[in-house]
Amino acid sequence: MEDAGTTRITELHELEEFRYLPAFESTKLYKERMKRMHDRNIVERNFKPRDMVLLYNSRLRLFPGKLKSRWSGPFRVVEVFPSGVVEIATENESHTFRVNGQRLKLYVGMSGPKEVFELHLTEPQRSSEP
Repeated sequence: MEDAGTTRITELHELEEFRYLPAFESTKLYKERMKRMHDRNIVERNFKPRDMVLLYNSRLRLFPGKLKSRWSGPFRVVEVFPSGVVEIATENESHTFRVNGQRLKLYVGMSGPKEVFELHLTEPQRSSEP
């Protein structure tokens, strides 16, 4: 009698596992698809020493402002570590600190002085004819 009961319980467990198998497969497929989507959004950032970069300021919420930029800088890359940490320095090299490389992006600003063009406009001459 006990053997029949344990056999029945074993059969129920096997039936339950068989029922959950498609759910496990669909979850596995879902996780793989989400990983592909996530990995597609990861940007490969390779910095070299002497590159100019901007630093993302994630703590800007303390000083709210719609038009305030969350990027500060430019900074100069001093050293890049294998772990993804980047050592950066201020423009005058007075202060260096280490940050996560994911918080940086290349600075593509102007390196030289800006050229300024002046254009003088004159009032158009009007004819006396109506």
